[in-house]
Amino acid sequence: MRVVIQRVNYASVKVDGEIRGQVGPGLLVLMGVEDADGDEDIQWMSAKIVNLRVFNDEHGVMNRSVIDTQGDILLISQFTLHASTKKGNRPSYIKASKPDYAIPVYEKMISALEEDLGRPIQRGVFGADMKVELLNDGPVTIIIDSKQKE
Repeated sequence: MRVVIQRVNYASVKVDGEIRGQVGPGLLVLMGVEDADGDEDIQWMSAKIVNLRVFNDEHGVMNRSVIDTQGDILLISQFTLHASTKKGNRPSYIKASKPDYAIPVYEKMISALEEDLGRPIQRGVFGADMKVELLNDGPVTIIIDSKQKE
């Protein structure tokens, strides 16, 4: 599982011109699933996301998590995070899971994040043509891969 985490002042996702999810200060999380991802990846990644200390404390040091700040999370599925650009200029998405596998993993991640955060999160619409708008705060952007644990 790969995620791109962005600390945001706000973020929203629209499908067919209708806002389907939006957050104030918090995290925008773009998530890509591969067939090797399972429950261990979900639990590890969820705990990492909600406890990641990327928000400033009273001294201006990134020392607070989204839990500490009572921030929100917007989770968006994004298969292109598993793009391979090794050969040629057209990315290959062969490592990205097909919907029949990825949707249940995405739904389990929603549940895990809501449990770890202690409240509902916002989300996009799996497989839809989504328009994501955000104001990256910092900017702070972090990439995490559950297979590399980095």
